[in-house]
Amino acid sequence: MFGAFGHLLHLARVGYVLTREGVVALVPAERVPALARPGLWVARLLARKADAGRAERIMAALTRLGPSYVKLGQFLATRPDIVGVSLARDLEGLQDRMPAFPQAIAEAEIEAALGKPVTQLFTRLGPAVAAASIAQVHEGEIRLEDGTLRRVAVKVLRPGIPALFQRDIAAQAFVAKLIERLVPSARRLKPYEVVLTLKRTVELEMDLRFEAAALSEMAEATANDPEFSVPRVDWANSARTILTMDWIDGIKLTDIPAIEAAGIDRVDLSRIVMQNFLRHALRDGFFHADMHQGNLFTTRDGKLVAVDLGIMGRLGPNERRFLAEILFGFITRDYRRIAEVHFEAGYVPRHHSVEAFAQALRAVGEKIHGRNAAEISMAELLSLLFEITGLFDMATRTELVLLQKTLVVVEGVSRALDPSFNMWTTAEPVIRDWIERHLGPVGRIEGLARDVGALLQSVRRLPDLTERAERVLNALETPRNAPPARDRLMLPLTVAVWAIALSLLMLVLAQFSF
Repeated sequence: MFGAFGHLLHLARVGYVLTREGVVALVPAERVPALARPGLWVARLLARKADAGRAERIMAALTRLGPSYVKLGQFLATRPDIVGVSLARDLEGLQDRMPAFPQAIAEAEIEAALGKPVTQLFTRLGPAVAAASIAQVHEGEIRLEDGTLRRVAVKVLRPGIPALFQRDIAAQAFVAKLIERLVPSARRLKPYEVVLTLKRTVELEMDLRFEAAALSEMAEATANDPEFSVPRVDWANSARTILTMDWIDGIKLTDIPAIEAAGIDRVDLSRIVMQNFLRHALRDGFFHADMHQGNLFTTRDGKLVAVDLGIMGRLGPNERRFLAEILFGFITRDYRRIAEVHFEAGYVPRHHSVEAFAQALRAVGEKIHGRNAAEISMAELLSLLFEITGLFDMATRTELVLLQKTLVVVEGVSRALDPSFNMWTTAEPVIRDWIERHLGPVGRIEGLARDVGALLQSVRRLPDLTERAERVLNALETPRNAPPARDRLMLPLTVAVWAIALSLLMLVLAQFSF
């Protein structure tokens, strides 16, 4: 009971901050029940007088509420299916900036995590150069075995932040459950599930070993990519609360004047950003899900370097195929094929018409294709697509929503570099190559080999499964005059073997029937 009372006090503080920053006053009166409208009038009187738009007011309120609410806002910016495209755009600008904690505390955290004095670990450890809600970054130097010095970035988890997040997220979960109980219309948005997803995401971010692993995996996947790289991890000087990696001597993509002064081709850099993101998503099924300008650098020779891999997205083979075919369908204006892919993937329930869905997609695609390249926006495309999802009862797929939102952010980065950037013409070579590689003759043969391998693996397991079944049956009491256990197993075993053989035959025929 005390916990519930504490959550209610927390909710009261949140309501006060939202009221003072003018967020509550932004709610249209017609959307508020009649009995609650006097409260809206009071909220407008209490709002701080400020000449600020909706986005600025929301960001000010979340920043004032603290780091967990900043993270909540950033998370909701990736879920336009929940908050709407307009509000998601407002939340995109929410910056995760916090005052740096003292150098002495950072050094104490490093020594506690790595078990050695800072002076033995680093030849130099400078003050924090960036600070956010979860961690801050210091510039330092380490001495290699050959005696040379290497510049490193040292990321230190903010002390006490796990407990703070647990407290705030517990309150948010309480509020989410309350909303689901009191507002039936909100249940379809699954607010409690949203909070749990945020909780899992933040818990991963607060263990810097996961980010180190993501950097390592991304480095392996992109080892042969000439235009992209990530910092190398120094595992010896990393732990759960400490991440040491190469220092990036580059230019942030937020600094357009510096990029121009360095003579870097902005148009080509915009291409590199988009094509590498799509390549990672399609080829590797593993992509940086927080690719805003502040997390991207360019080297003097125009190479792209990504940092802050705390949030990563993953796509399975099927999702990658559907993504490629859907994007390629929009590029080639093959709306029928896009509709078919949605039905094949199970995104649209079978009781709907493929033709009707293709018609709705045409209404979206033709509107975009009929405009100048500078006006074509992935954000607008998603906005239009979200409008038709309700008409066709399409369920939300979390991994695809994260991908879609990241695609919008990446397009914005590329467009900031090149105002005439055209996502469709830039994306076409990557998508076409992937389709030819995976859905062409070579891809079908490789897919067949994988499927046959999986089937053979199942066949190899049959003796083990049979032996286990025999042990189970022998453990049971055998009725008098019943046939031996082996005879009883022969019929289902024979059926199983024939079923696998027929499945293999059908798979082969399906692969070569196109």
